[in-house]
Amino acid sequence: MNSRKDHLDGLAISLLLACCMFWGLQQVLVKSIMNEVAPLFQASLRCMGACVLLLIWCRLRRVRLFERDGSLWAGLLAGSLFAAEFACIYLGLRQTSASRLTVFLYTSPFWVAALVPLFVRSERLRPMQWVGMACAFVAVAFAMREGLSTAGHSATGDLLGLAAGALWGLTTVTIRAKNLTRIAPEKLLFYQIATTAVAVPWISLALGESWSFHWSSLAWGSMLAQTIIGAFASYLAWMWMLGRYPATKISVFVFLTPLFALLFGTWLLGESATPTLLAALGLVALGIVLVNRKPA
Repeated sequence: MNSRKDHLDGLAISLLLACCMFWGLQQVLVKSIMNEVAPLFQASLRCMGACVLLLIWCRLRRVRLFERDGSLWAGLLAGSLFAAEFACIYLGLRQTSASRLTVFLYTSPFWVAALVPLFVRSERLRPMQWVGMACAFVAVAFAMREGLSTAGHSATGDLLGLAAGALWGLTTVTIRAKNLTRIAPEKLLFYQIATTAVAVPWISLALGESWSFHWSSLAWGSMLAQTIIGAFASYLAWMWMLGRYPATKISVFVFLTPLFALLFGTWLLGESATPTLLAALGLVALGIVLVNRKPA
């Protein structure tokens, strides 16, 4: 069994960069096909597909998903929070831009930083790390400030983005507080995507969403990427990192995602980028250095 580490190493940084880059693209992929595939229908299909992939993965690697280990109720709680988070994300994207919603979604590290130390004393943040978090948050707000003042976005979309960020943070807190990192990353992920695959389709039907498979090649490509890379590979890597590295440090690192979302939104959806983006990237880099700086 791999021992936990106090700081992010090269492997963790590489995985986090890859995950953050795709997560920045993911909101754009969801937004770009909403006229063809209803939002919660997208969320349902991607988690159903990811469940199938995960079952195949576990079969090949002989990972036992259904043995009794005392994690059931805590796992269902984490899964319910995860399902609610993605319902908020996909519904919020109907009423606001991908980059705007991502700003609110990535307030999640603050929930993690504030609550995890209440349960895991070893992850209490030092003053310099709080400064790093502040730098990262200011950078994100700075890079997105023009988008936040753009007309055509509803307050409901903003609130759904904030709710999704809180739910994501609470999911991470639940995983650490309930010691779900002791179970296999595959089982931890299965709790979350399986709960979503069971619960969200009912919400989709209740809202009257259309279930149709007459899609363009763009829609099929988006759904495949969301399923294979997003709901399966990237989240499996995230679950593995939660069990090996400090949750507060990896959560702060994902402040890069809104900046990737802005870049992809500009490129693929025609959202405007500002010259201040480079300055914001510099602040994010500074925040990451401060949060991951080893104590003297």
